[in-house]
Amino acid sequence: MNREELQRLIDVIVGELTAATVRPRTFCPCHAVLDDCCPDRLRGVLDAGATRVGVHATGGAPAGVSSMIDHTLLKPDATRQNIEDLCREAAQFKFATVCVNPTWVKLSARLLSGSGVGVCSVVGFPLGATTSDVKGYETCRAIFDGAREIDMVINVGALKSGDLQAVERDVEAVCAPCREAGALSKVIIEAALLTDDEKITACTLAKAAGADYVKTSTGFGPGGATVADVALMRRVVGAEMGVKAAGGVRDLEGMKAMIAAGATRVGASAGVKIVQQARGEKTATGSASGY
Repeated sequence: MNREELQRLIDVIVGELTAATVRPRTFCPCHAVLDDCCPDRLRGVLDAGATRVGVHATGGAPAGVSSMIDHTLLKPDATRQNIEDLCREAAQFKFATVCVNPTWVKLSARLLSGSGVGVCSVVGFPLGATTSDVKGYETCRAIFDGAREIDMVINVGALKSGDLQAVERDVEAVCAPCREAGALSKVIIEAALLTDDEKITACTLAKAAGADYVKTSTGFGPGGATVADVALMRRVVGAEMGVKAAGGVRDLEGMKAMIAAGATRVGASAGVKIVQQARGEKTATGSASGY
């Protein structure tokens, strides 16, 4: 896809989103709130084949909440013991994955073997400012070590410079080896650094490159996931892609808000607390992770 084709696609999406914001605001029959509280989210997610997302009209906990959480520990000072504790929690609570830095992938994969919990690693993290070939190598190495999901950070500077082809090539450098290995690819757009138009562009480029998810944040930027950003990202990518909310999701109410906006995965260090809240249990203190 050349620059002109990308720009035309982005213009169409911007036009559609603008038109959607001026339509008459009606009430959602299933939730008794304004319909754009769930921007086609359940219809789109279900059409896409989701079987583990449930939101109660009464505001209850989503069904299968643990299977939507990437249990995350990306702190630079995380120790081996911290990672072992993270993996133990992940196996106990049946999270979707643990999300760890590349140096801990091999250990995590060994500890979680046979548990049903996957290993997610990060690429170009947290700035996104490494070159595309380096991101490609990072991806291949993480997959070799046992990662089955890759969260990569886009080249934010290239995006803000208007170099759309460079951004698409950057994302494709990660998505291509993921596809070959059967691993999921997630593209972190670092929404807090972008204008709404840039967020739309970033999501469009990720979709054009064949990514499986778009993700809000690294957790190390100036801000984390917001409901508005998740809703915008869902409207841009449609039902075909996942949307991951990450950064600042600290409790069950926060997770429910992200799901209501269209998230199908949440990255959080507070996963144990969230699941315990969903079960109505007393929350523990001193979780292994921090994000």
